[in-house]
Amino acid sequence: MIPVTKTFFPPLEEYNTQLERIWKNEWLTNRGELVRELELRIKKTLDVPNVTLTTNGTLPIQIALKNLANNGEVITTPFSYVATTSSIVWENCKPVFVDIHPEYLTIDESKIEEAITSKTTAILATHVFGNPCNVQVIQEIAEKNNLKVIYDAAHCYGVKYLENSIFNYGDVSTCSFHATKIFHTGEGGAFFCNSDKLNQRLFFSHNFGHNGPGEFEGVGINAKMSELQAAMGLSVIPHMSQVFSDRKDIVEYYNENLDFSNLDKLRLREGTEWNYSYYPVIFKSEDNLLHFQKLLNDENIVPRRYFYPSLNTLGYIDAISLPISESISSRILCLPLYKGLELKDLRRIVEILNSVNE
Repeated sequence: MIPVTKTFFPPLEEYNTQLERIWKNEWLTNRGELVRELELRIKKTLDVPNVTLTTNGTLPIQIALKNLANNGEVITTPFSYVATTSSIVWENCKPVFVDIHPEYLTIDESKIEEAITSKTTAILATHVFGNPCNVQVIQEIAEKNNLKVIYDAAHCYGVKYLENSIFNYGDVSTCSFHATKIFHTGEGGAFFCNSDKLNQRLFFSHNFGHNGPGEFEGVGINAKMSELQAAMGLSVIPHMSQVFSDRKDIVEYYNENLDFSNLDKLRLREGTEWNYSYYPVIFKSEDNLLHFQKLLNDENIVPRRYFYPSLNTLGYIDAISLPISESISSRILCLPLYKGLELKDLRRIVEILNSVNE
């Protein structure tokens, strides 16, 4: 089977070397040596001031909302993974959706201000497929209206925007290190924060509020990453340059060989240094997508309808019409993209796609 993605496994001997450190230290969790080392490696690699590793990529969103959204209305995007919306609801806030840009697929910043009310406390936007939101305009809106900005940057490891890490924008950025992501720790995530004061507040929140063994700085939960997860991250991170390079080659093959007379593709925002995280294509109709999906499935090729459905249609959300997101969600398909995807398989994918409407 050719899946939409495959986890990158580092050489087993390199992972075993990290595991031996854990056995030697006899320390499995509670911010051990490997977790702290991985945080330092990420800070240095990405040039970010603060990073705190977490056990998954959803908890950082929830922690940010708990600390910044104050049970208010949170303006957000309907075009994201369900965790973006479910985290807002889970933290007793109200998601307020605005539609997306039809080419960048990120939240349409021109629609944000009209959605602000006296109850609005924050903006939670997603850098879709690693494509940055219009962070300058969003920041201006936030400052004008005294709002906090949280970015769901789950897809963004290694992305730069205007020569800065994408994680350096907003009050808080969160990332996923799930096994399906470019950089991963098996299951994991992180939050990034420029403000040392806010970072300390979030840090306490991810560890029950602990400030030492017997002191507490407010309420917290358990979001800590384990040493076993950090061992995977420390084994993966030395290979990231090759992972990025291999994925870039696949993206360039798609770009050069797909027939875009019947398809649209993601438009990257100018000033973006991308990480080649996903390869979405947008069909002219949902029927066209379903036809192509079946042709691929018949060849044991499994792309993914991602993101689908549009989150404003979830059953626990007050219904609202968002035509651009709903349309894109019904017509978008992510093609296979991962290190190790063979040229013969790429050729077959492109051949099938280019013949859809012949």
